[in-house]
Amino acid sequence: MKKKGYFLTLCLFAFATAYGAKVDTVATYSASMDKTIKAVVLTPEAKNGDKGALPVVYLLHGYGGNYGDWVNRAPEIKSLIDQYGFMIVCPDGGYGSWYWDSPVDDEFRYETYIAKELIEWVDQRYPTIRDRRGRAITGLSMGGHGALYLAIRHQDVFGAAGSTAGGVDIRPFPGNWDIAKRLGSYATYPTRWERHTVINLLHQLTPNRLALILDCGTEDFFYRVNERLHEKLSERNIPHTYITGPGAHNWEYWQVSIPYQLLFFSRFFEDAGIGT
Repeated sequence: MKKKGYFLTLCLFAFATAYGAKVDTVATYSASMDKTIKAVVLTPEAKNGDKGALPVVYLLHGYGGNYGDWVNRAPEIKSLIDQYGFMIVCPDGGYGSWYWDSPVDDEFRYETYIAKELIEWVDQRYPTIRDRRGRAITGLSMGGHGALYLAIRHQDVFGAAGSTAGGVDIRPFPGNWDIAKRLGSYATYPTRWERHTVINLLHQLTPNRLALILDCGTEDFFYRVNERLHEKLSERNIPHTYITGPGAHNWEYWQVSIPYQLLFFSRFFEDAGIGT
């Protein structure tokens, strides 16, 4: 499904000025990288004393960002999780990790960290639904690529995935954003690049296994690669929601896009029989 006029119809949400969501900054541990990694964990205000298990959305930052970006730059997510009743976890993804297990640098094993170590850490310490039906993942830019990459490769872990302004095809950008530092140069390792770009992983998707939402502004430098991803998903009859509209690669766009993504995940959890 492709929707236009994204920024012209944002009337779905009236954000409250006060919220009861709890915000924890936590220190997690990655055994694969042997280091402590910070994350922000947002827990919704309990309603009527409810302390039941909660779904979780893992929300990834972009290149040059960190674990505090989303909660500081888009604080309305606190109101939204109070409304929807699920948790959000914002991990630190390192500087230019692209959320891969780098084949050239053992200090960057962020696929293992996010998809295994972090989830285990969160599930051990918070009242989470420990099932793929209760987990979603999304992010912006590098984090949009990371969310789709991880979800496609770990469909047993995540039930839904999204991307906002994601770098969903890395091949047109061989000299940018430390990608070559994590994979080696495109000229030297073209096959490696082909295997680490989201747009080439669609054959791994089990039909109807992942609920997918993508969005990208029409003035974004990643707009064309998102259009191509949407076309390839459509050619393969892979259900997904795709939203475009005026917007560039900036927080003005991401602040508006995230409510749509969280609404999508709320509906996914409801359809999966997970009460929110």
